[in-house]
Amino acid sequence: MDAADRIRENILAVRQRIADAAQRSRRHATDIHLIAVTKYVDAATTALVVQAGCLDLGESRPQSLWAKADELAPLPQIRWHQIGHMQRNKLNRTVPYLHLLHAVDSLRLLTAVDTASAAANRILPVLMEVNISGDQSKSGFAPHDVAAALEQAANLKNLKVQGLMGMASLTGGNETARRNFIALRELRDQLTANCPDGVQLDQLSMGMSGDYEVAIEEGATMVRIGSALFDGVGH
Repeated sequence: MDAADRIRENILAVRQRIADAAQRSRRHATDIHLIAVTKYVDAATTALVVQAGCLDLGESRPQSLWAKADELAPLPQIRWHQIGHMQRNKLNRTVPYLHLLHAVDSLRLLTAVDTASAAANRILPVLMEVNISGDQSKSGFAPHDVAAALEQAANLKNLKVQGLMGMASLTGGNETARRNFIALRELRDQLTANCPDGVQLDQLSMGMSGDYEVAIEEGATMVRIGSALFDGVGH
């Protein structure tokens, strides 16, 4: 089986597991957006993902996103997602490419995104990253700081908060991951009750290759899947 067929088969398998997990949580597969994380594969392999029908692509490093977006410019249907930590000094170059920025993790970044989006003459959709696991190695707002950050975001004209993003703890397996995902969903529900005008919390970006089914069961609307899509593919 060549790489294109293997990737197509892997995507179909992941989509089926997404559908099954959605059904267990009394939702529809169409409620869940698959973000294909392409940070470990080259542009040619990334193009195979697009050809297999997955148009939402996630990158962690802005430099990689720039290079791939430029190389894959003949595929304008791609929607690029910045899912990793975003350095402020790379915003001006990155913002024009983006469909969604997942990892706004500080007030300084929030205001810098607004400035860069204004320079690009656009309103950028963003998610607020929450350090829901409490891991010191992870970035993101502490849960008790998110409400104040949303109030500040509501006053910015060139970005639009659409939800929250979080990652499960690196340790503890799916049981710990489930607790983390429940905590993020419950935080979102609490914040929604007093959400500032102009802020939406419809999206929950949580779950990766090892725990995305648990994330969906606990309310994820976006899952960020990398290795599961490239199983058996040399790259």
